[in-house]
Amino acid sequence: MGNFEIDTSLVRSLVREQHPDLAGLDLRAVDGGWDNQLWRLGEELAVRMPRTERAPSLLRKEHRWLPALAPRLPLPVPTPTRIGEPSARFPRPWTIAAWVPGEPADRAPISHDRAADTLAGFLKALHTQAPAEAPTSPDRGVPLGTLADAVEKTLAEAAAEGVADDLRNVRDIWDEALAAPDWQGPPVWLHGDLHPANVVVSNGTLSGVIDFGDLCAGDPAVDLAAAWVLLPAGAASRFFDAYANAEGDGDGDGDGDGDGDGDGDGAMIRRARGLAALKCLFLIRMGQAGERGLPGGKPTWGPAGRAALDRVLAST
Repeated sequence: MGNFEIDTSLVRSLVREQHPDLAGLDLRAVDGGWDNQLWRLGEELAVRMPRTERAPSLLRKEHRWLPALAPRLPLPVPTPTRIGEPSARFPRPWTIAAWVPGEPADRAPISHDRAADTLAGFLKALHTQAPAEAPTSPDRGVPLGTLADAVEKTLAEAAAEGVADDLRNVRDIWDEALAAPDWQGPPVWLHGDLHPANVVVSNGTLSGVIDFGDLCAGDPAVDLAAAWVLLPAGAASRFFDAYANAEGDGDGDGDGDGDGDGDGDGAMIRRARGLAALKCLFLIRMGQAGERGLPGGKPTWGPAGRAALDRVLAST
């Protein structure tokens, strides 16, 4: 969005102009957000204002699809309720969505094992077969072979930056994932970006899932990586058991494992673990950028990523 300044005064004026019935609600800025800046509007709503070039298209995607998905999801999600149209005051679309209470997991990590069951139930409900017109992504839910060159670049950059001492083990986990058979089921709905800043926690357990900007259809392994990225140490096995036994069969093959090929404890887990290791490196690098005060850096992501990588490396 270049140098366009988004402040509380602007947001208040936009709400008053386009949604005057909400203009009397209290408005206050909220920390966090990547593509969007966030304001809480009253007790039950949030205003999301795009601050990156890709953000407007992500907001419109959420507005198009999330209201249809949300009613069958067992956790609160930021369902869009209003759309703000581009205007002379602000040249991009923006949204008003449901506020999801809780503390982001990069600040309040999940500590209870029962979160494995909660996350499994949420993802099983989400991972239903997507329609042909569902959005796709070039790097989420795709065959891992299509990511090989980008991953090599990431690993080389991580090594040059001294991100972690155990990159050899990360590469081994990635190679195992890359060698696993591709997912054979039909594309299912995916969150696409499950990491600690995109879920909220209450009383030590998962209480909501936010930021569906990367919503797309494809291989569920990208979401199942959350078994290590989000859950406490030792909870991954419980998660995969719960996911396999949860009601519903989002892959369409009738076996209930969500993988489309009947190997719910095989290839799918290997792919998910490889993707989890890469997500951890991303979090660690963003944390280091935050510690150095670089634009877009997130200091709280580093410790969360390091803890998650330790969980990945400790698993088999």
